[in-house]
Amino acid sequence: MPFELIEQPPAPPATHDATARRQLLARRRPPPFLGSHHQAAMRYRPSDDLLLALNMALHTGSPLLLTGEPGTGKTQAADFVSAYFAIPIFRFLVKSTSTAQDLMYEFDAVGYLHWAQSDRRPTDARPGSGRASTREAVAVRQGFLHKRALWQAYDTDGDAVVLIDEIDKASRDFPNDLLHELDQHSFPHPFDHRQWIAPRTGRRPLVIVTSNDERRLPDAFLRRCIFHRIELDEDLVKAAVESMAGADGSGFPHLDADARAAARRRFWQLREIPGLDKKPSTAELLTWLSILSAQRVDAQTLDGCRLTNLPALGALIKDAGDLARLR
Repeated sequence: MPFELIEQPPAPPATHDATARRQLLARRRPPPFLGSHHQAAMRYRPSDDLLLALNMALHTGSPLLLTGEPGTGKTQAADFVSAYFAIPIFRFLVKSTSTAQDLMYEFDAVGYLHWAQSDRRPTDARPGSGRASTREAVAVRQGFLHKRALWQAYDTDGDAVVLIDEIDKASRDFPNDLLHELDQHSFPHPFDHRQWIAPRTGRRPLVIVTSNDERRLPDAFLRRCIFHRIELDEDLVKAAVESMAGADGSGFPHLDADARAAARRRFWQLREIPGLDKKPSTAELLTWLSILSAQRVDAQTLDGCRLTNLPALGALIKDAGDLARLR
């Protein structure tokens, strides 16, 4: 299958064979580790220090806080645990507007209001109908209550992973508001505070929290966590590349070991350029290698060109100012 799925159209447009091109388009498949979280997770190779942190969190029931620059595999560590034990993972991607309640449940207040305003039955006004009407309203209100990651994990029949991704995006109140839930693993039911929601099995889910170090988290939150920072170093990058390549090289079928090594060398040279606003990460290196494989680039080509002329440079450098610095 050619890399050039799109080519310059022929000079006489009438000779363009869209059907043949569409057939090629239908055959395209992303690399397994880019197209499947599960396949990528089973090729993930955590360092010994990360394995220690994971086991510490599992044995103590403490949340595991993973920090490091973007693209170092923090989120994938949660997928790895899920795939390793074949247990479900419940994800919560933190936004700037997220609250602690969003991790537990969401109540569709607008939908409930529309129901309440549109469903006015004459029986509501009949004597003795108040209690039945109230029970019906409570039942209907439950239908507008949607369980989110933590509650879903508590309802699971077995063990589970809860991923709280990029917690540093939220307001400072967000981690503070989770202290009880992460410490005691229970919270009151939103409609009946006498009823507490807790893990059905009695076993705590493994909570993995990731942070890109955009700001410091509160001390009270940090005290409850096992901490590990994933450092982007040569050992991590080499392990990630060779693991995704596979023992038979099928992950990058048209890149031999020499070409992969040359790509890693050029990757580190790019990262060493002073003043880069956005340094390429491991995730971007793996994407780049997939493109190089499709283009059938060899080690001599990679070693023999200037950094500015590296093939598929846009997979690594994502900032116009950084491109200017290369030149």
